[in-house]
Amino acid sequence: MSLLRSARFPAIVLLVAAIAALLIANSPLGASVVALKDVYIGIPGVFEMSVGHWIQDGLLAVFFFIVAVELQFEMTNGELNSARKALQPAIAAAGGVIVPIAIFLVFAAGSDSARGWPIPTATDIAFALGVLAVFGKGLPSGIRIFLLALAILDDIVGIVFIAVLFTDGVNLAMLALAVIAVIVFGVLSRQLDTRARIPIVIALVIVGIATWVLVYESGVHATIAGVALGLAMAQQPALRTRHVLEPWVNGVVLPLFAFSAALVIIPAVSPSQLAPAFWGVLIALPVGKIIGITLFGWISLRIGNRGAAPHLSFLDLLAAGALGGIGFTVSLLLSELAFAADPLLRDEATLGVLGGSLVSLIVAGVLVSQRAHHYRRLARTPDVGEVAPSTPAGGQLS
Repeated sequence: MSLLRSARFPAIVLLVAAIAALLIANSPLGASVVALKDVYIGIPGVFEMSVGHWIQDGLLAVFFFIVAVELQFEMTNGELNSARKALQPAIAAAGGVIVPIAIFLVFAAGSDSARGWPIPTATDIAFALGVLAVFGKGLPSGIRIFLLALAILDDIVGIVFIAVLFTDGVNLAMLALAVIAVIVFGVLSRQLDTRARIPIVIALVIVGIATWVLVYESGVHATIAGVALGLAMAQQPALRTRHVLEPWVNGVVLPLFAFSAALVIIPAVSPSQLAPAFWGVLIALPVGKIIGITLFGWISLRIGNRGAAPHLSFLDLLAAGALGGIGFTVSLLLSELAFAADPLLRDEATLGVLGGSLVSLIVAGVLVSQRAHHYRRLARTPDVGEVAPSTPAGGQLS
């Protein structure tokens, strides 16, 4: 289990799952394996979903739950618990959203692909921190914390896009019942230190499942249930629950989703025949994120420090921007949602996510390695060259 809690291994598992899915989808077994996603399972006549939707709407809600728990912690006790701390990564995150959207629309404006503009806005926390763990030995913790805050803020943007853009025909009665269930969940979680611990845990599981069903039936994307429950749960029980769920999310939920989303048959067409959705995502993820995060981050560091030397250099921001381009999990989900009614565009956008994320991963690996080497050398000769970034309170992140 400790391996699945590390930063490196889950990123490797995700990459392997996506590559395996692409290979299988484009093998002689491809059509039959892809067809499995459309098999419906559940209680006939009561509650049924396809295998693909059980993964996308069901299992991925657990991933969003632990993301929300981490967000809750950072906003109360961590690196986003004050406006001052959140200002710099928030400005950089804004650039990492605005510029990729603009680049995507350069390719896709006026076409059916245009509705995919949210796809290149996401950053995959697991992958980004995995690349840092593999290539970033010696990096100051300031860079890690900046990236974590940036990725969490990107996730907030992705969650808002999912909740607002991909909700159709809301059933207000079901949504109101879901809100009540979330409140009950939050109240129950604050009773876990009493003697009735086991009955309360059972009640929490039942209420959590009920919340997910109510959100699904309301017309709001079901992963939002995970976000609401993670934010509502009392912090200490939430952190313990996250600790228990983390290996399962890293080892089962995310690889299954990556495998399912990457089951794409590569179109047998020339590059010129690929849709703007493909090119827009492929370019917007690596290029848009690097430009947006680096430029806005550079501006934010000077605003936040009011003339003082920033604790991150321009090259540090460049590496963070490259890491931000690894969209993967949330970008794949946004691709599935944006083009749910057009499988061909969905598949091409998915290929764009995989290609753009891979380019970002390679560029980030090179840049992070270079910065890590720079700071290791600086640590050996502290009197020469640039001053290393200060280490904020809290130390290094795992």
